[in-house]
Amino acid sequence: MAKQGNNTKFDEYPEGKNSAKGSPSRNNSKQKAEILRLGIMLERIRKSRKMTQQQLAQNCGTTKSYISRIENGNSEIRLTTLIRLINKGFGGQLALTVKLKNKISTFKF
Repeated sequence: MAKQGNNTKFDEYPEGKNSAKGSPSRNNSKQKAEILRLGIMLERIRKSRKMTQQQLAQNCGTTKSYISRIENGNSEIRLTTLIRLINKGFGGQLALTVKLKNKISTFKF
C-alpha cells in the first residue's frame, strides 16, 4: 500500500494478493479495500459538490475528523451513517445493488 502524505493511493492497495485465498488476512485486506473504495467515492462526491469536510460534517451532525477518517479508509462506516451522509449531506438517496451469481437486486434507502 503506497502512501502520499496521509493518503493511500487506491490503485496500489494490495487487496490481499500476497495471502492465501480464503485466509483471514486476505479477507481482511479485501474488506479494507472496499472500505477505502467507499471513502474515495464519498470524497469524490463531496468535492464534485464543492463542499468541505467541515460543511459535510455539519450537514450530517458529525465531525470533520470522522469524515476525514471515512474518506481515507481509516474508519468503518455503519449503514445508518452512510444513509445519513447521502441523504442529509449530499441531498441524495442511497441505492445498493447486490449481485449474486445470476440475480441482481437493488435496494433504495
